[in-house]
Amino acid sequence: MYEQEKQEMIETALEMKRNNLIALAGGNVSLRMPNGDIIITPSGMSYEIMTPDDMIVFDKDKNIIEGTRKQSVDTPALFYIFDNMPEVNAILHTHQPYATAVGLVSDELPACLTTLANATRGAVTVAPYSPPGNLSMGQLTVDYIGDKLAVILKHHGVITVGKDLHEALYAAVYLETSSITYLSAAGVCEPALLTEEQNAECVAVWANVGQ
Repeated sequence: MYEQEKQEMIETALEMKRNNLIALAGGNVSLRMPNGDIIITPSGMSYEIMTPDDMIVFDKDKNIIEGTRKQSVDTPALFYIFDNMPEVNAILHTHQPYATAVGLVSDELPACLTTLANATRGAVTVAPYSPPGNLSMGQLTVDYIGDKLAVILKHHGVITVGKDLHEALYAAVYLETSSITYLSAAGVCEPALLTEEQNAECVAVWANVGQ
């Protein structure tokens, strides 16, 4: 069941690791299917050895219909996001260091780069602390993400969302590279930011990028 989609999820997780967004078996990848089924990576398992058979598939009523591995402790929070954001089909949870660092010193990552505006739709808000494996991670994501594709979880990590895995991954990667640039600039002086008009232009252009 869903072999191709499961393999794409594994490839996404490996790409997260290649871009230093997670370490070891951290984070998770979730995907909602057109019929409402949800696939989530299992708990604490290295992505290098993960296979499609290790994935856990839930039906639209949250019952496990495939998979025998232990489910992610974040499963209730991920369900909450899917339930309250019907436009979202993919969720990535990362522990990316630079974006998380922004959350320790600021209430948001401002819209400072075109790539950030492209990938996340602009400034990314920092949500209050939510402990691992707690429903509040999902609740705070929904409360603080607004119309963006990412939210920073204070002391914890990042949630990115998208219509598909590609969009959620781009949001995570460019959030991290933008965080690196922003923190580097902030160490010298007050960083220059995009205007609202410039940000909107970048968002509009990105809608036409890709095949």
